[in-house]
Amino acid sequence: MRSRQPSTNRSDAVEYNVSYVYHAMYAYFDRDNVALKGLAKFFKESSQEERQHAEKFMEYQNKRGGKVKLQSMLMPVSDFDHIEKGDALYAMELVLSLEKLTNEKLLNLHKIADQNNDVQLVDFIESEFLVEQLIFFSGVRLKPSEYVAQLRRVGKGHGAWHFDQMLLNDVVAA
Repeated sequence: MRSRQPSTNRSDAVEYNVSYVYHAMYAYFDRDNVALKGLAKFFKESSQEERQHAEKFMEYQNKRGGKVKLQSMLMPVSDFDHIEKGDALYAMELVLSLEKLTNEKLLNLHKIADQNNDVQLVDFIESEFLVEQLIFFSGVRLKPSEYVAQLRRVGKGHGAWHFDQMLLNDVVAA
């Protein structure tokens, strides 16, 4: 049984769009007048990971005899400065909402595959994506919600810089 082409293509698009937004965040935090290299590193790695997810969907679709249809993407925001929240908190809140959206899209695709008795697609989504999402949201590695809570606590300025150094040095705060 072939996978549902439009749904799989939409999943490609979501992953690519999230990757694109994260890449814009990387570019912002890497700027010489922002210079938060830990956040830049975090967003660059996140962008690469989301692009790999999109490519996995494309490879899977090609293996199943489908047709990959890339879509146009909207240009993401390029400035993440926020007067009240600061740029780090604002960006991390965006990460949290994007990860929730991605998870929701994966669950919807899983539901469609299940309803159509497409066990291969169900297995692919579960093994390649939902397990990773579960790890991401369950705290095996620090969750975006915890990053948001920490950034709210430390505030802008020196607190955000200290958080950035934590990311740069791969130190997980307790």
